[in-house]
Amino acid sequence: MTDTYRTVAGRGQIRFEVRGSEFIGHVAPAATVEAAEAFVDAIESEYADATHNVPAYRVRADPLREYASDDGEPSGSSGKPALNVLQQREIENVVAVVTRYYGGTNLGVGGLARSYSQAVKEAVDDAGVVTERPHERFGIETQYDDSGTVRGILESEDVEFDAEYEEVVEFEVRVPEADATQLRDRIRSATSGRADISDI
Repeated sequence: MTDTYRTVAGRGQIRFEVRGSEFIGHVAPAATVEAAEAFVDAIESEYADATHNVPAYRVRADPLREYASDDGEPSGSSGKPALNVLQQREIENVVAVVTRYYGGTNLGVGGLARSYSQAVKEAVDDAGVVTERPHERFGIETQYDDSGTVRGILESEDVEFDAEYEEVVEFEVRVPEADATQLRDRIRSATSGRADISDI
């Protein structure tokens, strides 16, 4: 897998009607299969009275995990068209669910495929697409004497972090995977090994 990938910037949601049926498209970032399935479960719970909640997701793993379901719609009419949008837009670590409230008029397989595709496309547009680099998180625990040194390194490397000042100082760091080893080594060296670094 490449060092960078495209994903949605956040959650997106849209709704529209087609011949009486209401479609609601939802998308969200999802870094793991568990996160994607939790989002699907949450939408299914929120829209439990809907006729269908059609899920699709693409999650970066080894290999890439892709999933879609028609959730009771005719085979191939909904899940695959929803997933196809994610594939064509080349976005990963993303989950989509299209909710449908049936309006009394059958749309046919072609009409369903167009509607489910449109719902995912518009929800992705609503969320926005960004280019991401794979990140990892780790924790750093240090004494006050070393905390200024560690904070200075994190700020100079322009990485995301949170700090908690208690009896010891704890940093939670989010850093691009490609830079993580070098950053760990630099912190260990600057603190003569006193900083306790652990995976999160």
